[in-house]
Amino acid sequence: MDHTRIYGNPVPHRVIVKAEKRYQRFARKFSFDPESSPVLETREEGFAFEDFGIRTVREASNILPESSGATRSPDPASAASPFDSADGVVLGTIRMGFGHCRMAIALASAAKSLGLTPYWLDLMSFPDTAASKTIRYLEDLYNLGSRISQRSRLFDKYIWDYVTSTAAQRLAFTLEEDSLSRIFAPLYRGLPRDIPFLSTHPWTGHAAVNAGLENIVTIIPDNFPLAFHIVEGTVHAVQSPSTYMGYRTLHSMGVDMRLDHCMPASDIFLAGHYVDHEIVSGIEADCDSRLRRIRDGETRRFLLTMGGAGAQVLRFADIARTCKDAIAGEKVSLFINMGDHKGRWADLEKMFREDGISWTMHSDWKETRAFVQEAAERPVRGVHVFLHDEFWCAVYSTNLLMRVCDVMITKPSELSFYPVPKLFIQRVGRHEAWGAIRGAEIGDGTIETSSVTGLHRTLNLLVNDRDMPALYCDRILRNAKNGVYNGAYEAVKKVRDIRTSHSTTTTEATRPSRV
Repeated sequence: MDHTRIYGNPVPHRVIVKAEKRYQRFARKFSFDPESSPVLETREEGFAFEDFGIRTVREASNILPESSGATRSPDPASAASPFDSADGVVLGTIRMGFGHCRMAIALASAAKSLGLTPYWLDLMSFPDTAASKTIRYLEDLYNLGSRISQRSRLFDKYIWDYVTSTAAQRLAFTLEEDSLSRIFAPLYRGLPRDIPFLSTHPWTGHAAVNAGLENIVTIIPDNFPLAFHIVEGTVHAVQSPSTYMGYRTLHSMGVDMRLDHCMPASDIFLAGHYVDHEIVSGIEADCDSRLRRIRDGETRRFLLTMGGAGAQVLRFADIARTCKDAIAGEKVSLFINMGDHKGRWADLEKMFREDGISWTMHSDWKETRAFVQEAAERPVRGVHVFLHDEFWCAVYSTNLLMRVCDVMITKPSELSFYPVPKLFIQRVGRHEAWGAIRGAEIGDGTIETSSVTGLHRTLNLLVNDRDMPALYCDRILRNAKNGVYNGAYEAVKKVRDIRTSHSTTTTEATRPSRV
């Protein structure tokens, strides 16, 4: 990337200096060595492989035979590549909250359905590197801000909304993230340059560009255009027309810069919502089941999902307290996925005990999957809490449970884009507000209910009346017919098309002339 220009727009010198100082600060803080890089291998491990054939990318063993009594660090360039460039696709992600990994799961599911091998490259899988230490440091700050924002209206209004929107809108921000991502680039040296690469976080995308990868699609997560997500040198996938316009025109990104040029049309495309193949293929059957339960007067099922930062405990306690009588009367059942937040569950458990709310705990993955299968066929009652140690189970539980729930209660995060009726509670950061706007406008979710009274009124209607749940199911079915939820398929196809195009161009360029 030319650090003096972004899409042809000149970058002020002070911005370049600031970006370089930030990179240097973290490089020194975590002893970054640009010449040090791991030898990569892929492993068939855990439930990710069982579910989607995902091969996890890890650092290869660097131990020589015991007789040598020594260790070695093989040259990444000379090691045999464990990657299949022809039929594989790398998913660059970061175990930083749940959202980026949930998008990667959707892409892996789509890739498998298209006959491809998904490789999962999580920058947090290299714990002793400067890359992982830098990310952990920044994630801890973000999670702290998220939790404070849910407890302090002043902090949320005057600090957190600014940090998660206006500050990250500046086009100069993409240069800062590109500079920082030089710390992450050495992790990519073992990847084939031509392998298709889907980036679910801008740091993984910038690092791929800096490492010289050729076929990269950046997965834009939100519905609010932020320069933070832009990775020049890649093609950007977006989920909605408004997001397309925002990124194409670099809308509101010109703070401290003069913008005379837009993002080229060749660098962006409207993919649709990123949703797992299993969920998309089951939309009609799942909506039919919801409508049948409404028609037959069965217990209504509400799924509450804890985000990666664990910021919604007070909201969850209030919702359970509000539904207490309806739960006792078998009108409502709650599925509460706490993810892997043991500490946050301890807080919620204490509130449940104080309020006299009982629950059933699900923490074994096989038992959780059995519960979901049974819930698809039989009525469910009471409060069910899901808490898993393994990160995959913590994230993917929501994907399974949403198919057997009637309404999902969630902050307007990446879950805004899934085909399930949604009750949106207060956002965690201003950038999430537009997720609720998207859901409300296409008709598969409510407007964001940021006030307690607004939440209670809306919840009461979804518990007792039929019109809103039925409306959302109808719109989901219409959206599905229009391909709204096909974004994961389209992103995988796009990165494959880019690779094919580049391969054809290279072949033509190297073909001998007949003249």
